[in-house]
Amino acid sequence: MPLRGDFPEEGELVVATVTQIRDFGAFVTLDEYTNREAFIHLSEVATGWVKYIRDHIRERQKIVGRVLHVDPAKGQVDLSLKRINEHQRREKVQSWKNEQRAQRLLAIVAKALKTDVEATYDAFAEKLVEDHGSLFHAFEVASAEPKKFAVQYGKVAWVSAFLKVAEENLTPPRVTISGTLEISSPASDGLKDVRTALRAAEEVDPESVIVQYVGAPRYRVQVTGTQYKQVEEVLKKATEAALAKITKVGGHGSFARA
Repeated sequence: MPLRGDFPEEGELVVATVTQIRDFGAFVTLDEYTNREAFIHLSEVATGWVKYIRDHIRERQKIVGRVLHVDPAKGQVDLSLKRINEHQRREKVQSWKNEQRAQRLLAIVAKALKTDVEATYDAFAEKLVEDHGSLFHAFEVASAEPKKFAVQYGKVAWVSAFLKVAEENLTPPRVTISGTLEISSPASDGLKDVRTALRAAEEVDPESVIVQYVGAPRYRVQVTGTQYKQVEEVLKKATEAALAKITKVGGHGSFARA
């Protein structure tokens, strides 16, 4: 069961299914709001003059609409199709698909706990959505940082089941950042000094730090991980380690983010 209220908010993007098409507009049901009905006036279907509405939408089609007006007293919701750009549409569709997947994963968790999905909301799912913004993001966090997740929610049965499902079904998101390190040494064996400095950068975290030759005295330092802040910190430590090494032997260096 999706965690949604009875009505969407004005300005919100929603996923809907077209149910009826008339000459004056289309009726749809809101997939995220227990199939509540909404209406799209002909003037909000597309920019410019719409001669045939079926040239733009059709029955049973999934669409993304922007909520224009909500009247809870009348149970009325008005949408627009034309007031969304393609980027917003793609992002909303992906977010909706992610939540559909999260619902399926939650069903697996519920089965492992020998309960039903609805009961999981009272037990922990609603709290996860409050903490992480969405159920899917909660699964992502559990997959990327299982130890931190376990500490946050404690040693209870649902945490173990949730972590197991996240680990088996999600690949932790990967973050890659890089920058250019310029280092040189005036010493007769300056190349050795440079190599020592670059090695110091890699040794900060051999599994995530990669140093690539660009063209002396420039080297690319790349760090990959699952959490942006952690990756940033590793990059900072790696470049500082290299600069400290080269400065110590009388060399020079600087770093610039990509």
